[in-house]
Amino acid sequence: MSVEHAPTAGEYIGHHLAHLQNKPMSGIIDFSVYNLDSIFWSILLGVVGCFVLWRAARVAHAGVPGRFQAAVEILLEMVDNQAKGIIHNAESRKLVAPLALTVFVWIFLMNAMDLLPVDLLPWLWAKYYEMGGHDPHHAYLRIVPSADLSTTLGLSCSVLLVCIYYNIKIKGAGGWVHELFTAPFGNHFILWPINFVMQMIEFAAKTVSHGMRLFGNMYAGELVFMLIALMGGAAAASLSGVLLPLGHILAGSIWAIFHILIITLQAFIFMMLTLVYIGQAHDAH
Repeated sequence: MSVEHAPTAGEYIGHHLAHLQNKPMSGIIDFSVYNLDSIFWSILLGVVGCFVLWRAARVAHAGVPGRFQAAVEILLEMVDNQAKGIIHNAESRKLVAPLALTVFVWIFLMNAMDLLPVDLLPWLWAKYYEMGGHDPHHAYLRIVPSADLSTTLGLSCSVLLVCIYYNIKIKGAGGWVHELFTAPFGNHFILWPINFVMQMIEFAAKTVSHGMRLFGNMYAGELVFMLIALMGGAAAASLSGVLLPLGHILAGSIWAIFHILIITLQAFIFMMLTLVYIGQAHDAH
């Protein structure tokens, strides 16, 4: 009779870091493979965020606001003040300010998925997978979309497209092309190739760093929660251990409280960089 052994720490973390994908990858880079879990959770949380904002607008009234309306109004005022301080074009703010609000709420909700118990939803998915007659060991599920590099780079590339749109809208296609070849070192034909390369490097660096910053912080936070969960697993396996279970509860509570600040700060930073990059698209060199 075969005995099923508990996974090692490396196997446990490796399983939790594997995505639910539409098919196995055929190489290191395979653009035909999609992380279905990140797509599902990001869309679901986007719908939830839109519903929350829609609900706030629906119940808003001119009298004394309730707690929910007051919280949304504070958030809206914060984002609007930041947009006014960075983007001085009032017409552009009609689109950019709601965009920044949506980005903040959406990323905050995606980050907040990290506060759920590490094994809860993957365990439920494994049970469902097993009921369908499949091997539960192959039931992969990651529930934090912002800990997926494809998600964060997708968001940053979307911001890049918005920046390109405003560069063309504000400066005109000819004005923007002229800027690409004459900034930052001046309008001299010898410097045109250097200016263009520097502009492309700047766009690429801003886009990659924008997505990598959010991914790196959330990925690290996810790993810490897994390590704390491993501490709890070791505590459960130890009948005489007392300090380890207490340490697990204490470490998990402290990190969860601290992580609330991290998920909020990362959503705010991503929103602020979105405003800054779009604001730079309005500036002429």
